[in-house]
Amino acid sequence: MAMGVNAWDQRYGSDTYYYGTEPNEFLREHLAAIRRDGEVLCLAEGEGRNAVFLAEQGYAVVAVDQSHAGLKKTQQLAASKGVRVTTVHADLADYPIDPARWDSIVSIWCHLPRQLRAQVHRQAVDGLKHNGVFVLEAYTPAQLKYRTGGPSTADLMPTLAQLLQELDGLDFVHAMERERVVEEGKAHNGLSAVVQVVAYKRP
Repeated sequence: MAMGVNAWDQRYGSDTYYYGTEPNEFLREHLAAIRRDGEVLCLAEGEGRNAVFLAEQGYAVVAVDQSHAGLKKTQQLAASKGVRVTTVHADLADYPIDPARWDSIVSIWCHLPRQLRAQVHRQAVDGLKHNGVFVLEAYTPAQLKYRTGGPSTADLMPTLAQLLQELDGLDFVHAMERERVVEEGKAHNGLSAVVQVVAYKRP
């Protein structure tokens, strides 16, 4: 089952960064897909490594997470890099993604129960401006056999088929399930089963 707020605060409560401070590799590889103008919304951003990376590249970034401890470390990391990230403390079950507001939405390891995930993804599609981009990497249910990171239940991990349904209204330029080695801090280490998406809002 999904971790509660207190569990995330405990995970992020140490001085070290649980998933490290380097950005997600897939996000780095597809940086050029993210529009330079407008704002980027980072979902379930945790300790801020991806949001801070985007801010370093000149993007205006809003990072949403349910953990106060994670958002505090986001601000600390941003300050250490000399950049600014706007942080919002919210549970994605309650966070309204405003329609047609965002130029880009980034979802890296945002593992939600299937019903909530579908709800958030519908809002994300509506929340993108025309030609806005959605970038996602997540573990798939096949990750359960690898045990190199991610949730402990399949309900929290999407398949590509599910994402194609949940993100209806986007045009996919990259959409695949694959194996890759993920090395991110203490928690993501080794060969992993992931799903990756880059998709644009239809004009």
